[in-house]
Amino acid sequence: MAQPKYKRVLLKVSGEALAGDASKGLDFQVIGEVCDVVKKCVESGVQVGIVVGGGNFWRGMKDGGDKMVRVRADHMGMLATAINALALADVLEQKGVEVRVQTAVEMRSLAEPYIRSRAIRHLEKGRVVIFGCGTGNPFFSTDTAAVLRAAEIDAEVILLAKNIDGVYSADPKKVPDAVKYDSISYADVLAQRLQVMDSTATSLSMDNKIPVLLFALKDRENIYRAVVGEKIGTIVEG
Repeated sequence: MAQPKYKRVLLKVSGEALAGDASKGLDFQVIGEVCDVVKKCVESGVQVGIVVGGGNFWRGMKDGGDKMVRVRADHMGMLATAINALALADVLEQKGVEVRVQTAVEMRSLAEPYIRSRAIRHLEKGRVVIFGCGTGNPFFSTDTAAVLRAAEIDAEVILLAKNIDGVYSADPKKVPDAVKYDSISYADVLAQRLQVMDSTATSLSMDNKIPVLLFALKDRENIYRAVVGEKIGTIVEG
């Protein structure tokens, strides 16, 4: 087994990815495949924190639109991420992986409240820690939550598992000759308004000097390839 490049990582998985081709709900075959690779990472000695999105159930601003108060719509999105966090935890446990769910919004009968020192202790003991409910604040995306948690737990890299295999100069679905970048700076991502993460998340990762590796989750093994330092996707840094 290849030696991991990183000791501690923060994996961001979108809710849509957990839904598979259905785009809504949960696809347990997909979740099982993701958990198999997470288990492989843990067995190789990597400490893994995970932030999950909630778009397979509810996307605050998009689904709420002008029908709801934005704050309440975002609160509903936080609850959607908690559902995904519990589903991931259950499948990981079935596979023999120790896991803890921590949520930014307290729901003590379901999960631990987020406490930085406790999260780090779990990681040091080889447990996967899944962070739910985003940052616990409206108006912030789960991408921003991923960067925040990565900074708090001293993760060496953010692994951004998406439905696209890297960062392009334009939308490759609309511009066939769009160029894929092997690496790009945070400043260029912001200047070119490239859709890696939202601008708040990108700025936060830049300020804290945390590299972001974006890759396609379609091949689940890409998570492990990223951990051992194989050249995949696009690295955003510098």
